[in-house]
Amino acid sequence: MIETTKAIVINTIKYGDTSLIATCYTEKYGKKTYMLKGVLKAKKAKIKAAYFQPLTQLNLTANHNNKGNLNSLRDAEVLNFYNSVYTDLKKQSIALFLAEILYYSIQEEEHNADLFQYLETSFLWLDVHDKVSNFHLLFLLNLTKFLGFYPELNHVEYPYFDLVEGSFTTKKHSQVILGENLVQFKKLLGINFDVLSQINFSSTNRQTILNMLIKYFELHLSGFKKPKSLPILKSVFN
Repeated sequence: MIETTKAIVINTIKYGDTSLIATCYTEKYGKKTYMLKGVLKAKKAKIKAAYFQPLTQLNLTANHNNKGNLNSLRDAEVLNFYNSVYTDLKKQSIALFLAEILYYSIQEEEHNADLFQYLETSFLWLDVHDKVSNFHLLFLLNLTKFLGFYPELNHVEYPYFDLVEGSFTTKKHSQVILGENLVQFKKLLGINFDVLSQINFSSTNRQTILNMLIKYFELHLSGFKKPKSLPILKSVFN
């Protein structure tokens, strides 16, 4: 069945010398993987390899077999062109990192229009704003709303945040955030991207919060892997 949908690229791997396998998060059908045969050698091909950079927003026409196998693409066009995501070093490293996060976090194939809209609008925001040093932190935290483990905001006055339970607590154990780290972590709760520039994190705060968020993902998502691009991201923001 031939179908058309908006999509965001979250992973590509080279297959043989001339082909790519691309995984995209689609608006209508959730996570889908496509075989792009010969895309690396065909100079005049309708579908270009350059369309499949991390987080590119596309309009796809595809043959979906719905059996969890590789799907075939009929056509692809760039939907929203980014002006700075691939030319600004900070944004480039954020894009690489977040694409990996999405690849490991979104596990089911079913569609989620709200999640797709969140991704689409977030990445367009990233493209047009300059102060983006904290973008990935808030992006990760707000992503947990769509994955089902956003922090429970009852009792924010309690002294610890329990990473396992996803809630504030009075019980201390090895998987809690406390003290100065908790003060910094709370700055991200309940805010949107437009107020991000008002939050002052030192590079140490930023690294610590990022490590806590990665840990939070690891505790709540089976099969989640620490992104390989994490050291690059850390060095760019250090």
